Amino acid sequence: MEGVMIRGRRLMAVAVRRPQGDIALRLESLGGLHTGPLGRIPFLRGIIVLWETLALGTRALLFSSNVALGEEEKEISRPVLWGTVVLALAFVIAIIFVVPVLAMSRLEEAIGNERLAALVEGLIRLGVLLAYLYLIGLLPDIRRVFAYHGAEHKAINALEDGAPLEVKAVRRYGTAHPRCGTSFLLVVVVVSVLLFVVVGTPPLWQRLLSRVALVPVIAAISYEVIRLMGALQGNRLMRALFRPNLWLQSLTTREPDDAQVEVAICALREVLAGDQAAGAGEQA
Repeated sequence: MEGVMIRGRRLMAVAVRRPQGDIALRLESLGGLHTGPLGRIPFLRGIIVLWETLALGTRALLFSSNVALGEEEKEISRPVLWGTVVLALAFVIAIIFVVPVLAMSRLEEAIGNERLAALVEGLIRLGVLLAYLYLIGLLPDIRRVFAYHGAEHKAINALEDGAPLEVKAVRRYGTAHPRCGTSFLLVVVVVSVLLFVVVGTPPLWQRLLSRVALVPVIAAISYEVIRLMGALQGNRLMRALFRPNLWLQSLTTREPDDAQVEVAICALREVLAGDQAAGAGEQA
C-alpha cells in the first residue's frame, strides 16, 4: 500500500509514502531459516523461502497500513502476523488448488480419460489464476499497488544494468523482471499440472487432500525451476521458455509515476546500504 518492499541478502527494506508526502523507511534483518544452513538445501529452501516471504510481505503490508493511518510505530503482535500469513496461504490454496478441483468434478465424467481430466484441471487452474489477476487489477487501489510493483522492477533493472539510481534514469527501464513472484505463480501452475497428471483423478475427497498436501512439494520444485531458469537466462531456449512469465507480469505491473519510482529507489538504496554495512560488520 503506497510503498515498496525489497529484500536483500541480509536485510529487508520497506519504503512507504506518507499522506503528508514524505517517505517512511523500515529496515530489518532477515534472520530466519533461509539465511542459515537449512536455507541452502535444495528443495527444502523453496518451502522455507515461500513461508518467510509470506511473513515478510505481511509485515510490510501491516507497516504500510500503519503508515497510512499515521501509526507506523505501532508494533505487530506475533499472533496477528502469523494468523494473517496462515489466512493468506489458505486463500491462495483455495483459489489455485481447491476451486479447479471442484470445477473439474462436474466435467470428468464427460471427459472419461483420467490423464486428460487432470490436464483439463490444470488448464482450469491456469484460467482461474489469470482471471483472478485480471479482475483484481481493475480495482483502483490494486492498480496503484501494481504500479509500485512496476516501479520496484524498474529500479532493480536499472541497478543490474549499472544505471544511476535516479528517477530520470530508472524510468527508462521496463516493468518486467525474471525474478518476480508472478513468475513463480506461473511455474507453480505448470509444475502442478505435470505432477497432478501423474497423481491422476482419485475420488473427490482424496483429490482435494492430495492437491493441498502436495502444495509444499510443488513450491519446492517450482523454486528450483526458477533458480535454474535464472542461472541459464543467457541461454536462448531458456529465454524462450521464460517469456510467458514476463508476459504474465503485464497483469501484475503498471507503469508508475515519478513519485512511485522515487519510493522504489529509496527502498533499494536503503537495502543496499544496509547489506553493505552488515557485510562490513561481519568481516570486522
